[in-house]
Amino acid sequence: MTKESILEALKAIKYPNFDKDIVSFNFVKSVLLEGKSPTILIEVPSSSQDVSKQIYDESLKALEQIGCENIQIQIKTPQIQEQKPTKKNIAPQIKHFVMISSGKGGVGKSTTSVNLAIALAQSGKKVGLLDADIYGPNIPRMLGLNQNKPQVDDRVKKLYPLKAFGVEMISMGVLYEEGQSLIWRGPMIMRAIEQLLTDVLWSELDILVIDMPPGTGDAQLTLAQSVPVSAGITVSTPQSVSLDDSARSLDMFKKLHIPVAGIIENMSGFICPGCGEEYDIFGKGTTQALADEYQTQVLAQIPLEPKVREGGDQGKPITFFDPTSKSAQEYLQSAQKLLAFLDKVAQQGGVDNTAIQPTKNHSHMH
Repeated sequence: MTKESILEALKAIKYPNFDKDIVSFNFVKSVLLEGKSPTILIEVPSSSQDVSKQIYDESLKALEQIGCENIQIQIKTPQIQEQKPTKKNIAPQIKHFVMISSGKGGVGKSTTSVNLAIALAQSGKKVGLLDADIYGPNIPRMLGLNQNKPQVDDRVKKLYPLKAFGVEMISMGVLYEEGQSLIWRGPMIMRAIEQLLTDVLWSELDILVIDMPPGTGDAQLTLAQSVPVSAGITVSTPQSVSLDDSARSLDMFKKLHIPVAGIIENMSGFICPGCGEEYDIFGKGTTQALADEYQTQVLAQIPLEPKVREGGDQGKPITFFDPTSKSAQEYLQSAQKLLAFLDKVAQQGGVDNTAIQPTKNHSHMH
């Protein structure tokens, strides 16, 4: 039994998917021999466990066939260090990105996005509103901009956002004909969201409020990987069904490393326009338990007020046109809470929502 006979035996082992063997590739780094007991170190360039296992099994077999005993084989694979991913930001002129999400549709997410953006602008901030709800872009109508088309800067081939009530806005709804449906797959949505960030001439904004499509899918993931999202807000109604979906939305923020600013409870009680009495149609205050569970706050409880819906349909947002109403007051209050939260995030050194990949570090010792 010699080192040479061992190397000869190992020449029978081809590196997976190659015609060359592990000895010719110079992957066998050392052979120590005591009597019939070899200790062998093999270094391979792949971190795949399957490759390591295949080489280990075949080497063991080849060495047993030539009469080796107590065979020790160590297979060393490249160690992939856990690197802090570089923070990607495809719209660096914007200071804070705020993602407005909901687990399901129909809970008033767009109404919230519009009124919150206006409330933030009324606090003296430079605010943009990105309607990333590609399939159901309602924001142009809510801002009274559904008949407008954005201007194009021919030099740089980019769009100017539309403006209303002190807020810059862009939406798929102003790029397509009204009522046209978009039947798109995931990759097209992801590309569209990136373009709404990069191919629009946003000003130096303090905050960009982003109205997401309902659910937890491609759009949310793309956004979190394209820009550092400073805050996530979930919109829910007080019913249990909506709360279940909101929990998914909060869980998504957690997985994407997005700081949760809070929950907005929408349709929280109904204010009768005739008598001013309040009735809890869907229940009220149920989001508090969910907020406690996710260690966050309820930013606002927006009552079901006909004026909110009318304002949305007529392009006259309640926060702008009826700032003393209960709903507008709640939106204004939630804007203040959000600004305080963003200050806190900034003080903690910003945010990194690039989801960290798990490490791979296999060194098989057999």
